[in-house]
Amino acid sequence: MSYKIGLKLWSLNENYISPARELFELGVYNYIELYAVPNSLNMISKWKSLAKDCGVKFAIHAPHFGSGLDFSNPNKLNDNLNLCEEVKVYQNELEALYTIFHPGIGGKLKESIRQMKMIKNLKFAIENKPYIVPIDSYNNAFCVGSTYEDIKEILSEVGCDFCLDAGHALCSANYQGLNPYDYITKFNTLKPTIYHISDNDQEAKFDAHLHFGDGSIDIARIVSILRGGEFLAIETIKDSKENLDDFIKDSNYLKDIISKFII
Repeated sequence: MSYKIGLKLWSLNENYISPARELFELGVYNYIELYAVPNSLNMISKWKSLAKDCGVKFAIHAPHFGSGLDFSNPNKLNDNLNLCEEVKVYQNELEALYTIFHPGIGGKLKESIRQMKMIKNLKFAIENKPYIVPIDSYNNAFCVGSTYEDIKEILSEVGCDFCLDAGHALCSANYQGLNPYDYITKFNTLKPTIYHISDNDQEAKFDAHLHFGDGSIDIARIVSILRGGEFLAIETIKDSKENLDDFIKDSNYLKDIISKFII
């Protein structure tokens, strides 16, 4: 079992560029998954400099509901497609290993599929979601792409790749009253190329991005399930705005678990 380990950052995180360079040179991670904040194209040159200086590879996470992109909302079609154009710039300029989208929140699966099929000249993966998210104005909104059936239909209709977020799948399973590890195993039959992983309460219904060991998820069991994909991005929280020392601990924790499995 072997993965490329990803460090999750946001395009506005200029403060992490220097420590990210240091950790890459130390072999703590293999690539950066960069969340492309809307209207931040001016930051691309700074990240390109990091790639040029030490050879860091990038993947792109497109804006999601919290940043204004919601494929499930028909009234946001033009805004969504405009944001996709920004994502294309990030993808092309940073020669992205992959690009990820979320399907949407509060709308219909068919609308998400309709809009995603309108994206041209942009290869991407779709990420599964928790069943609900705690958005006050939406009264715990339901997520498109939270179920195995949703993701299977998206993959079939849109023809995109799949990013399996283990924490999201666990939350969705708990909301539905299903065994979370069995549900993650079921999702993995859809042949994801990318994985996201973090810790949480094993019985959680809402997503969290806890450091490994701060929750109760059996991370070793999760790793034993996540077989087949190439990329594994760590999505744990950042404790400091000055350094990435907490990420070093999370990366070492995960690598130690991975090393125990026979390839």
